[in-house]
Amino acid sequence: MPEPVIIALDAMGGDHGPEVVIPGADIALSRRPDTHFKLFGDEAAISPILKAHPRVAAACEVVHTDIVVRMDDKPSQALRRGRRRSSMWLALEAVKNGEAHVAVSAGNTGALMAMARFSLRTLAGIDRPAIAAIWPTLRGESIVLDVGATIGADAQQLVDCALMGEAMARALFGLDRPTVGLLNIGVEEIKGLEDVRAAHQLLRDSHLPMDYKGFVEGDDLGRGSVDVVVTEGFAGNIALKTAEGTAQQIAQYLKNAMNRTLLARIGYLLASGAFKALKEKMDPRRSNGGVFLGLNGIVIKSHGGTDAEGFASAVGLGYEMVRNGLLEKIVADLGDYHRERRSPASRGAGSVAS
Repeated sequence: MPEPVIIALDAMGGDHGPEVVIPGADIALSRRPDTHFKLFGDEAAISPILKAHPRVAAACEVVHTDIVVRMDDKPSQALRRGRRRSSMWLALEAVKNGEAHVAVSAGNTGALMAMARFSLRTLAGIDRPAIAAIWPTLRGESIVLDVGATIGADAQQLVDCALMGEAMARALFGLDRPTVGLLNIGVEEIKGLEDVRAAHQLLRDSHLPMDYKGFVEGDDLGRGSVDVVVTEGFAGNIALKTAEGTAQQIAQYLKNAMNRTLLARIGYLLASGAFKALKEKMDPRRSNGGVFLGLNGIVIKSHGGTDAEGFASAVGLGYEMVRNGLLEKIVADLGDYHRERRSPASRGAGSVAS
């Protein structure tokens, strides 16, 4: 049997705290029995819920703290008030100290990113981290990054995102050469911001373990035209929130239409199997969990308002990233890329281009 994957859980994070975290951990444990949890939070709030989930109780260690990062805390406030003893900070420190393989939190996104950068630091060669999201598409799933870690990006930062995204695609999807595209306002090389066009040239001329397809547009996200879509955090976050809102809008349209007349309700009953499949495909809980990439450790951000099923998805994502060597793949690809950039042939090509 392989060694268990140790997952540090911020038990107090999110809108519901341990009332969702522990049942979510129970679902995740039923799917991946080789998991061990370290729960950080208020033992008085955790213990009664653990009694109702003996499977988790037998596979976890509880570390008490009564300091919690609030969902409305600013990142600077969270760093000042929550460092050293908050449940979020302790979960990250467990990864830093080698006591856990991955940390999962449904807490304040800005605070989690600030604390993760402070605690774990960024990988050598990475200027700043990115958040990668799993995106349901017509052909399966894609990875989109950055979806909100930072705003704006220069050419090299976009290339870094591409490197980290393709490594995640290889870890999550088992692909040898994931297809990668840069999100742009058109596919023509003359279109887009200067930094996006510069990143396009760098990616096109590199010899990385990816199949770079060039520019992709917004409608390619839903199509799944590529395995990895790269953009900066402002555009990525708007795209993510737009997709979530559109999914809710369509679901409400269908619900209203199916309840409008008796004939519509009969039609719904006749097509209930198809509607069930559509509901499962559009269920945001199935793709819950953003991966913080570019850090010296793996951190998963769960949606703060998710339920136990959604939190289990985030825990499962963290498990897969550990088992499939995400961090090792990113470090190896970064090393290959920077060795290539330092090579005499690459410097000569850059000089000619200049």
